[in-house]
Amino acid sequence: MTERNGAEFVREMMRWHFGPETGSPFWLRRAETLDFDPLTDVRDFDDLSLFPNVVDELRDVGVRELIPRGYGDEHAASVYESGGTTGQPKRVMFTAEWQRLSVAWFSERLDAHGVPRNINWLSAVPTGPHNVGAMAVDTAAARGGLNFAIDLDPRWVKKLIAEGRMDMASAYTDHLIEQIGFILAGQEVGVLFATPPMLERLAQHDDLVELVNQQVRAIIWGGTQLDPDTRDLLRDEVFPKAKLVGGYGSTMMLGTSVERPGLGDDEPCVFDSFAPYTTFRVIDPETGRVVPYGERGQIVVHHMSRTALLVNNVERDFATRIAPVDGGFGDSVADVAPVASFSGAPVIEGVY
Repeated sequence: MTERNGAEFVREMMRWHFGPETGSPFWLRRAETLDFDPLTDVRDFDDLSLFPNVVDELRDVGVRELIPRGYGDEHAASVYESGGTTGQPKRVMFTAEWQRLSVAWFSERLDAHGVPRNINWLSAVPTGPHNVGAMAVDTAAARGGLNFAIDLDPRWVKKLIAEGRMDMASAYTDHLIEQIGFILAGQEVGVLFATPPMLERLAQHDDLVELVNQQVRAIIWGGTQLDPDTRDLLRDEVFPKAKLVGGYGSTMMLGTSVERPGLGDDEPCVFDSFAPYTTFRVIDPETGRVVPYGERGQIVVHHMSRTALLVNNVERDFATRIAPVDGGFGDSVADVAPVASFSGAPVIEGVY
């Protein structure tokens, strides 16, 4: 996408979200409080900095207020919640259109990594109100496989850790590993989709590691950070027969970014966003200015699609700023790691 086309995309999104016939009740009402006119003052990606960060408002906004009028009754929306890492969960909605786009892009990225099709998935990721579980189901189906899932409640683990009940948190993780073991032992599984803490706990069970190495051909990880040393260990020594592919996403991003294919084992894990719909900026949190390539800063996410407008969302993660592929928009990010606290609350990752 050229700079000119990118600017036109931004203007198209402004017309959709702030047109009285197409915009959502939330943004049409919110526009009255802005000190600028999105229809005339927002002309390109840089102008998105005019918008306030509204994600905290999504803890209380009625989700129907977020559905753009332009869809009429054909939105087929599903409601998803954040993990509750920094307080009461926030809620967003995915239209069926956006879910299809997300799954198609995710699947294309998996193809670029050589992840096989027509094989079953085992997804050790949150389900229920969390979109990542729905993504697993839909992506496995789109690629010709079935998806086996486990019960995983990330909020319960975080609550136990926050209360210092580490023995119970460990026991719950053992319960999750047991569920994984039942599926690995009784079903044909070619893709394992799991969080880094689940992979690390799985690696402590020689019998399960053997089952993974016997049949799993790709491991997709995401949900929490995976430091380079542990990533190397899992890839080279624990699960050497499986292709390891990372993802970095969040509910407020309305999806995920995927590890850049073709990088060497000694290179950092770089995540490319689903541009132009989702773009990153890496900023100095003190000044708000974009840091130079190769330097670390805090991640800011812009999401613009017909489904939602969530821009200037300051994430709870720091990363190294990397140039995007082929002169794309925004930044790519590497070495993603959470801050110790965010919005006045300690950041507890747990199993997700």
